[in-house]
Amino acid sequence: KPIRAHLRGARVLYLAPDGSLNLVPFGALVDERGDYLVETLSITYLTSGRELSRMASTPPAPRSGSIVIANPEYGSAQGVGAGNTARGGASTVAVDLGRVRFSALPGTAQEASSLASVFPDAKVSTGAEATESRIKGLRGPKVLHVATHGFFIDGSRSAQRGNRALELDDAEPASPADDKQSKQLNEHDPLNDPLMRSGLALANANVVNSGGEDGWLTAYEGMTLDLVGTQLVVLSACETGVGEVAPGEGVFGLRRALVVAGAQTQVMSLWKVDDEATRDLMVAYYKKLKAGGGRSEGLRQVQLEMLSTPARNHPYYWASFIPSGDPRSLDGKPVEPKFAKGGYGVPSFDGVKERGCACEMAGGTRGWPWGWLTLIGAVAVAGLRRRR
Repeated sequence: KPIRAHLRGARVLYLAPDGSLNLVPFGALVDERGDYLVETLSITYLTSGRELSRMASTPPAPRSGSIVIANPEYGSAQGVGAGNTARGGASTVAVDLGRVRFSALPGTAQEASSLASVFPDAKVSTGAEATESRIKGLRGPKVLHVATHGFFIDGSRSAQRGNRALELDDAEPASPADDKQSKQLNEHDPLNDPLMRSGLALANANVVNSGGEDGWLTAYEGMTLDLVGTQLVVLSACETGVGEVAPGEGVFGLRRALVVAGAQTQVMSLWKVDDEATRDLMVAYYKKLKAGGGRSEGLRQVQLEMLSTPARNHPYYWASFIPSGDPRSLDGKPVEPKFAKGGYGVPSFDGVKERGCACEMAGGTRGWPWGWLTLIGAVAVAGLRRRR
């Protein structure tokens, strides 16, 4: 509300939020008229205002074609055990990494096939070829699309089947084969680094011993990728936009890693996403891009289409993915947003009952509990005080 009066009819909004506001799906917030903000504003996230100055200059050109990584062959789902204890030892976090497993995602295979039909020149790697080394060996691809499980470990977490997040194996965790090695790993505690606690699952992620790679591409490793010239990175997985939040510092996770690696635009998720809905969203998004749609506006138009579909109109299905970075089309042209609803000018809130984020439980009322609104307001006030 305090900011809306200063927008003065603006329809394109760049957000460089601080602290926990990085994790808010602004497009799913509801205004005083009962509309989702995605219906009346074109929103693009920024890691900082400095990104605007980079957009004003000519970006580096891609050095290779588009790449699709999807449907990795995770291996036998028996817990990663000692093979992934190299991530730092399960004692450093509430989740026992020896019990983490990744199950097959049929939607990612269909997603890869559909994307290949939209962009025939894209090189697709699936199954046993969807490896860490495949991604680490890339040199400035035009577009990088990764459809797999994502993970962010911040405590005791598990996931339902059918979405693209990690699951916990009910079986007993595998024991480290070498007590000396386990002791050394625990002494280093790399999982205290938030960049080691978020990432993507790739081929052999479930295999106890998978040679030189463990199948887990962490955000820490993501920072070393060569994505200079890459116009778009889409992480079609769960929670790829989250991470450890530090006031004044942003999000420590894949979001930061991709910016450091050189990607111009990132599309990532804020929560555990549905496999089939994500497949449909991504296919529709790439069709928009191929037709000249903007990297931000194309996603917004797909979200609006899902919003008009009764089976997919809940924010859970369409609001998870957010665009961050350069919003222009893949050929570098600005794209004018299209709106079905009228603008606001300088809105008056007098006598209007406001509502908060429109995320809701099935059959529930539109709006989060007031406790969430209080929390968001408190974070915003704290951020302003800190900056002053």
